[in-house]
Amino acid sequence: MRRSDVPIYGLAILFGICAGFIEVKLGDILITAVTVLASTLVLGFLRPQRAWRWIAVVGVFVPLARIAVYVVFGQKPYKAQVWAAALGFVTGIAGSYGGGMIRLGVDTLFRKQEQGDSPRGHRDTGKTELNH
Repeated sequence: MRRSDVPIYGLAILFGICAGFIEVKLGDILITAVTVLASTLVLGFLRPQRAWRWIAVVGVFVPLARIAVYVVFGQKPYKAQVWAAALGFVTGIAGSYGGGMIRLGVDTLFRKQEQGDSPRGHRDTGKTELNH
């Protein structure tokens, strides 16, 4: 892990804790799913390499929050709540890889042309073509 990734991992843990809190406090899977989607979208945009890690870091906190509530407060979840907590991984996949694709598009559209690049994005070989 690079040193520059440490704050991003901290942000991912914070997003995951927030998503877990929203799942437990509100009990609404739609709001939880949108929270996980938005969180992983931002993280996927910031660090698109190995986007699966954001799914794992953010998504794991939703089921962990359900388990913590059960262990600490004795509040047993319904079967539907257990499955709904696991669905955070599905929205995490869409968000994480979607953020990576947005980053790829932004980098491609707004990158500075390097010397030797043609305006069409093809590498200039230095040869001239003659049309006869």
